[in-house]
Amino acid sequence: MPEPTGRLKGLKPSRRSAKDRRRSKKVGLPPGTLVHIGTEREEKVTVSVLDYDLNSVRESQIKDMEELRQFKESPSVTWINVNGVHDTKLVEIIGQIFEVHPLVLEDIVNTTQRPKADVSREYTFVVFKTLEYNADTGEIIPEQLSLILGANFLLTFQERPGDPFDPIRERIRSAAGLLRKSGADFLAYSIIDASVDHYFIVLESLAERIELLEEKLVADPKRELLAQIHRLKVDMIFLRRSVWPMREVISRLSSGDSAFVKESTRPYLRDVYDHTVHVVDSIETYRDIVSGMLDIYLSSASNRLNEIMKVLTIIATIFIPLTFVSGWYGMNFKDMPELTWKWGYPMVIAIALSITTIMLVFFKRNKWI
Repeated sequence: MPEPTGRLKGLKPSRRSAKDRRRSKKVGLPPGTLVHIGTEREEKVTVSVLDYDLNSVRESQIKDMEELRQFKESPSVTWINVNGVHDTKLVEIIGQIFEVHPLVLEDIVNTTQRPKADVSREYTFVVFKTLEYNADTGEIIPEQLSLILGANFLLTFQERPGDPFDPIRERIRSAAGLLRKSGADFLAYSIIDASVDHYFIVLESLAERIELLEEKLVADPKRELLAQIHRLKVDMIFLRRSVWPMREVISRLSSGDSAFVKESTRPYLRDVYDHTVHVVDSIETYRDIVSGMLDIYLSSASNRLNEIMKVLTIIATIFIPLTFVSGWYGMNFKDMPELTWKWGYPMVIAIALSITTIMLVFFKRNKWI
């Protein structure tokens, strides 16, 4: 997902559009009021169902939300995926069918949520960020993903169509791995694991951007590189804010607090926890590198200025005695010696060349040049 040359030109901080709905929309409203906070969208919300057990797989697109009631107590595992949370009415209907608390629904439609896990007797609610790297613009594209894990069902709410979970769907269809043999908790683990794996892809792209920028800083510390350093710092801050709380989320899921996460799934979640710690450590390392880039820029710029000043100083130093000689013989006294001498002019040139040569040899021996 990286980009060369244009990569540095296209460094953009991961920010939401100015047209996003802000929290100010909720000021004064009672708790549990569903107001979409995030990028304004107009596309139609789609709901897909993937219902499976050990022997069969059934896929369908839901038109009437009342069709979802049949999956609430289904003995098979049901994955209900909602593409789009800007339709608050539809989210509310789904929440009523699965008896989801209004405060949880409020968190789902608020796409600025901090990653967290809430455990209750009816379900386990998890919200976190998935990240995608745009190679054309060098931008990190975040998306909030909300999961509601029940006994035999998993609800996922995404901001927009498209996700990195097609390999999971294919494993379910082909009965590869443990998905068809396991419950909804293992499906939730698989989705979280795929999201964390994509963090590594984003980090690899950032690492390449940082390496290219470091090379440019050392070779040619131009002023425009400062803006690119700033953008990288914004990206690293955003990544840290998105990924750091994931440790708490996965730790809580693997600790046994949730009755819907089986003992057999917890070792897999602990493995994802290790991956998350690795991602966090990498982010901290890259943050330190980016913070040090400003020092590299200042040092490179200072060294370059010192080299320029050294050359100018040497030139000025050489011309000081030459200026003295030319100024001395430029005096317009009538009776100055050598004024009418035939070899006066060649002699002055010889003196100037001798002085220049002696000074250059002296500078060279002292390793000033």
